[in-house]
Amino acid sequence: MKIVKHSGSIVEFNRDKLKRSLLKSGASTEVVDSVLEAIDSQIYEGITTKKIYKLAFNLLKKSSNSHAARYNLRSAIQMLGPAGFFFEKFIARLFISEGYLAQTNLFLPGKCVGHEIDVAIKKNDYVEMIECKFHASNDAASDVKVPMYILSRFNDVKDRYHTIFTRKDKISGCWIVTNNRFTSDATAFASCSGLKLLSWDYPTNSSLRKRVDDDQLYPVTCLTTLTATEKDKLLVMDVVLAREVIDNREALEKIGLSPNRIKNVLKEASELCKYFRP
Repeated sequence: MKIVKHSGSIVEFNRDKLKRSLLKSGASTEVVDSVLEAIDSQIYEGITTKKIYKLAFNLLKKSSNSHAARYNLRSAIQMLGPAGFFFEKFIARLFISEGYLAQTNLFLPGKCVGHEIDVAIKKNDYVEMIECKFHASNDAASDVKVPMYILSRFNDVKDRYHTIFTRKDKISGCWIVTNNRFTSDATAFASCSGLKLLSWDYPTNSSLRKRVDDDQLYPVTCLTTLTATEKDKLLVMDVVLAREVIDNREALEKIGLSPNRIKNVLKEASELCKYFRP
């Protein structure tokens, strides 16, 4: 059966691929098989991947909000836009969970010009800069021009002392992080130039998706028990992660949730952030 991707290209429906993505939500084999059976009865020639995803999400949600939330991870990260400011905060939280210090939204002087730096991180006295490339569409990819441009910015700031974590910090490394993917030329250029890349599926054993799952760093936008407006309000209050909701009932009260809804949100967040390995 042929289905239509976000880009408009037509591909063969891959049931096994869909099953793998459903299992990564944490749902049991029995639940996943039940979801697949329901989808089998509703899909048709020419259906879009967006509609298949929506079907799967709604069916998972009937079983468990937290399973649907995990399945919704990629879309939830895209909700950290539209400008990507909250995506930068999310990435800072990711590195903090791995033992780094982190600061966001910096302006640093370079040898030639000044530069806006999305995130700076530090571990063991080693300071690195992170440039975040946020995309609101699944099909967008960061091509070779991105690392070429960022390498020039890194070279302009790396030989100077900066006041970031101390009064005399030197930036010794550079990351580029995207919520989508890099082209093969981009990864080849970055590898050759000493730049570190992190995307939804790269590197294979340490991708953005894997790191989020391993550390349970799900963005608050994953939560299915909140509306889009409520999620935006929490982000503005600097509540970026689902785990930050668990011990922050006050934030949920501030955005106007009833006691019963607060109970449901806390339940979903707690289940979502339990240790999970796909």
